[in-house]
Amino acid sequence: MFDTVLIANRGEIALRILRACQGLGLKTVAVYSEADRDAGYVQLADQAICIGPAAPGQSYLNQAALLFAAELSGAQAIHPGYGFLSENAAFAERVEQAGLTFIGPSAACIRTMGDKVSAKRAMREAGVPCVPGPDTSMAQDPATILAIARQIGYPVIVKAAGGGGGRGMRVVEQEDQLLAAIGLTREEARRAFGNPELYIEKFLGEPRHVEIQVLCDAYGHAVWLGARDCSMQRRHQKVLEEAPAPGIDPAELGRVGERCAAACRQIGYQGVGTFEFLYEHGEFYFIEMNTRLQVEHPVTEMTTGIDIVQQQIRMALGERLGLTQADICVQGHALECRINAEDPHSFMPTPGLVSRWEVPGGYGVRVDSHVSHGYRVPPYYDSMVAKVITHGATRAEALARMRLALSEMRVEGISTNIALHREILQDPGFNAGGVDIHHLERWLQLRSTP
Repeated sequence: MFDTVLIANRGEIALRILRACQGLGLKTVAVYSEADRDAGYVQLADQAICIGPAAPGQSYLNQAALLFAAELSGAQAIHPGYGFLSENAAFAERVEQAGLTFIGPSAACIRTMGDKVSAKRAMREAGVPCVPGPDTSMAQDPATILAIARQIGYPVIVKAAGGGGGRGMRVVEQEDQLLAAIGLTREEARRAFGNPELYIEKFLGEPRHVEIQVLCDAYGHAVWLGARDCSMQRRHQKVLEEAPAPGIDPAELGRVGERCAAACRQIGYQGVGTFEFLYEHGEFYFIEMNTRLQVEHPVTEMTTGIDIVQQQIRMALGERLGLTQADICVQGHALECRINAEDPHSFMPTPGLVSRWEVPGGYGVRVDSHVSHGYRVPPYYDSMVAKVITHGATRAEALARMRLALSEMRVEGISTNIALHREILQDPGFNAGGVDIHHLERWLQLRSTP
């Protein structure tokens, strides 16, 4: 049990967690870097502690500083949010060793699902459909590697077992390119992730990115909350998300959702998590699991009526999941646009002073943001400054509300990608629904062609 939560994060997610805690009657401790000293949410917490300079490595990634802040404040639990240390098994372990509650899954689960090879093996054993390819690390023998690739069928993709964020992967179209690609990817993986381990699987040419959100308690109960479509991506980074994923057979989705819940029970998973799939030609293929809260959780909240952050905290408190699968009812449609402080054409970050900040409102409109008039966007962190979320009875209604919401939003002093989102919402392909993960980059290419 705990009554005070230290929020080991910043920005909009720190404020989101703070509100969830307050709604449950829990006290909060906000930690902040020197660059975030004047952030509004810092004043809203019951306690606020500076944990270091602006550089993330000396503040939000400084495990010793976070643990000392917990000791100093009397916090008995730490919520990592997303990014930073949220999927760091060693940090989860240190939190547990300090006698505190890590609001997330166990270190063992984070390790299993953080390694793409062990995750794939665990999911295959649980009956979750996976991308064709072995669930073992890549062999060292070139002849064996070539034989496996032939069996899978070209094109194949070579991936780093410890990779993420679109790094540490290479598509190989034909056999004579494979061994060279492996050498390059192995070195990149060693440098970027400290882990040279690779694996190989079938490359899917035009898939969608579909996710299934799960909630699990410590007593073997697990439910899934419908599907999100996160296919609108640029350089493997999500730009716009929606729920439910349009145009997917509900019966097929139900079968996969049940396998995800069963997999959680099998590995003893606790808390919130997300199964990420590639979806192509009516088939689901598991790629990875995010063992944390995700940026796009609001679209699932809007369509299920479930406060996912509060559920996550309740399960960390040791409560039983008060929901059964029969209680989960997806209603209507929701969209989320990530608003970044960046040039809408070059995508260069644009930190600076916000001289005007007017956000939209009205029925079916939600804005998650820590920004207000006079806020200075720092140059040291991710450039996202807000998430605009709309909900409607239908996808068309959610789209119409999003167009209206973005037309009302006024931000001055910094550049944002609001104009980009307005353009995307006029794209016939996106409006039809069900675009693949390459659609946005193709659209951007056409947009930049004179």
